Amino acid sequence: MTGALRELAHLAGIFDDYWDQKGTRRATGAETDRALLRAMGFAVDDDAQTEASLARFKAERESRALPRWLILEPDETARAELAADAEMIRLDREDGSSIRLPTGPDPALPPGSTIEIPPLPVGIHVLSVDGVETTLLVAPARLPLPDPGWGVTLPLYGLRTEAEGGLGDYADLKLAVTALGGAGASFVGMNPVHAGFPTDSAAFSPYSPSHRRRLSTMHIAVGPDRPVNRGRLIDYAGILPAHRAALERAFEAFEAAGGGAAFDAWVATEGGSLERFATHQALADLHGPYWLTWETGLQNAHKADAIAFREANPAAIRFHCWLQWTAEQQLAEVSEAANEAGMRFGLYLDLAVGTHPHGAETWSDGSVFAKGVSLGAPPDAFSAEGQCWALAPFNPYALAAMHFRPLAETLRRQMRFAKLLRIDHVLGFERAFWVPTDSDAPGTYVVMPREAMLAVVRIEAARAGATVIGEDLGNVPDGLQEAMARSGLLGCRLVMFEQPHHAEFRQPEDYSETALASFGSHDVPTWAGWRAGSDVTLRHELGELDAPAYADAMSWRADEVAAFDALAGTDGPDPDGMHRFLGRVASRLVALQIEDILGVEEQANLPGTVDSYPNWRRRLPVGAAGLAGHPAVARAADIMKDTGRQE
Repeated sequence: MTGALRELAHLAGIFDDYWDQKGTRRATGAETDRALLRAMGFAVDDDAQTEASLARFKAERESRALPRWLILEPDETARAELAADAEMIRLDREDGSSIRLPTGPDPALPPGSTIEIPPLPVGIHVLSVDGVETTLLVAPARLPLPDPGWGVTLPLYGLRTEAEGGLGDYADLKLAVTALGGAGASFVGMNPVHAGFPTDSAAFSPYSPSHRRRLSTMHIAVGPDRPVNRGRLIDYAGILPAHRAALERAFEAFEAAGGGAAFDAWVATEGGSLERFATHQALADLHGPYWLTWETGLQNAHKADAIAFREANPAAIRFHCWLQWTAEQQLAEVSEAANEAGMRFGLYLDLAVGTHPHGAETWSDGSVFAKGVSLGAPPDAFSAEGQCWALAPFNPYALAAMHFRPLAETLRRQMRFAKLLRIDHVLGFERAFWVPTDSDAPGTYVVMPREAMLAVVRIEAARAGATVIGEDLGNVPDGLQEAMARSGLLGCRLVMFEQPHHAEFRQPEDYSETALASFGSHDVPTWAGWRAGSDVTLRHELGELDAPAYADAMSWRADEVAAFDALAGTDGPDPDGMHRFLGRVASRLVALQIEDILGVEEQANLPGTVDSYPNWRRRLPVGAAGLAGHPAVARAADIMKDTGRQE
């Protein structure tokens, strides 16, 4: 069985070894191959199943007249060579129209024949050869680079101070973009605003969403009915139930006033996808946030019991539809406020790399996701044992069979509100690290359809007029950054990591033009924290570094700080010199972190921790209402203007 199993795994793109960031070769075996093949949908329980799956895989590939997908440029005639006989060729355009392509006087075209594909507009179209489909990804060859600019990243949840209390909401975000746009920023970035798990007060990580195509309702503004709940840290358990009660009162008032034709029209336009999501949310209210714990008949949107529940509970479904409508209305107002403030890009949203395996997205349509595995990361500086992120990955074979439409729709939903979109862990476009969750087998990499996925990004970004930033940090596979640059995607450059050699920082003119540069991010220390070695001290206090390792790490950091001070002319935690350095880098876009502007030392998230660090709970010392005219904000804006980042 091992020979057939490994051959099938190899053909399916499953690595049997890889090199980690320390240069250590990590080999896997049959147990990993079997787990990951099952996750892709292959039957491999015994020798007979494995041999049959291998034979089917080879036969399907060898019998195709055309590849599973072709990438074409818009409005140009394309030609494709057939690898097998073809009798009937049909082109289904994205707009729903279809035509049959001529095959000539003979009943069938032989292998080696060339067919002409007529010019097509940007989009996803389907070419069928004797019923076997090929996806036509019609995309511009390259997205245009953005004009130079600068912006500010901030935590939406933390936009209210300790004295103000509550949770940052879309109204606070509107105040923030108005203030920062008025100061000259061309964009405001934040954590993902995907739908989460409002019935689980411990599930507040914005990077572990329930559904990426729906919005977080935790941030809906409820005006004076807002729960206060003051304190240095956000208490989600204290805020969310009170916020839910306020939302219910607002919905009752909406219905008592007669509802609205605009809402009803929006629900009709959203159709079945919204209805399924709202059904999931209503079920979660009754049975808990994760569908894996529900009765079997409710664990899928298409099961009879789930359909019966939807039909029997129209009021509950309508309430959750209204929540989504309200969230969309409020986020659209934020986007409009950014435009009115003169922002060139407006909102800079963040797309999480995956979705929770037992949330609304997998419940609504789990067929595109791999089962029994999670996205993760191999051993690295953040985790000596590697990481399991509890996120369901796209199954590359299911994604291709669905013509990449789930990816396209996920991107499209973000770009309705944002002209800048960050794709978290874009390394997964090249290869994704899958960790088996149904066994103790080690994880490994799986090849993903990079060029097809990048083409989908270009399609959606071109339609929206958006710029896309791929978070390409960590163990970057060869060729990915070059492929991103060819597509017009920007990468991420964190100044603290831009050291070709230890304590030797890259000169500002040597930064990649096709990048968004920042000093750090939510996963690493702030400017003040980096200088103080706060992250190193945290790792020591958590037992990850013993005394000698702690001393070595602090010495290493001191060398880095001294080297950056010598290059940038900085001295101490004041961020002005660092901001001036950022303003001078060659990258098209730069992002200043609000924590650095305001002198915050603590970082937002400490990767690899759950309860031992208050991730995603810190409030800012200055709330959204205090940003307008704040001297630190004005000083940062002046520096950006002085360095040519602002007209």
